[in-house]
Amino acid sequence: MTEDERVEGTFLVTAADEDSAVLKNVESGQVHTLSSNPGVERHDAVEGVVAPDPPMNVTYQLIEVESKWGLSIEVSEESPTADSRDIAADQPVGDLTRKERAGIGEIHVITVPEGETEQAVSDVAEDEENTLSRAARLGVNRVEIRSDSGVVAVRYMP
Repeated sequence: MTEDERVEGTFLVTAADEDSAVLKNVESGQVHTLSSNPGVERHDAVEGVVAPDPPMNVTYQLIEVESKWGLSIEVSEESPTADSRDIAADQPVGDLTRKERAGIGEIHVITVPEGETEQAVSDVAEDEENTLSRAARLGVNRVEIRSDSGVVAVRYMP
């Protein structure tokens, strides 16, 4: 195996069973099917290195793990913070503002038509692969979705 066949990065485990797993590189979107499961579960994030299995190079092995952590999405009953509501009040419907959290993570404030708030929350929560890929890129464990009429705040938190 050559050094350039190895892929180093952060991966989201999109599927896993006792015999194999599927990892998605959260930066490039490239998908790697593992020929064995090294102990990962669906919705884990893994920082590490994958390398192709010789001789066909169609499946991979996770040959190095720098860190591994679980990810979750939660729809909260709490309202967005006053800061998030202020951001939403100043932006047109359909816009998204990204804001760094104090510490680690981000908050995404999305302004939606008032009658479509629940659907917008469902859309974010059900888009697990993209939402959790973003969480893995940010190095956080948890995604919390808060909403109020016309405002959806997606909080990426440790």
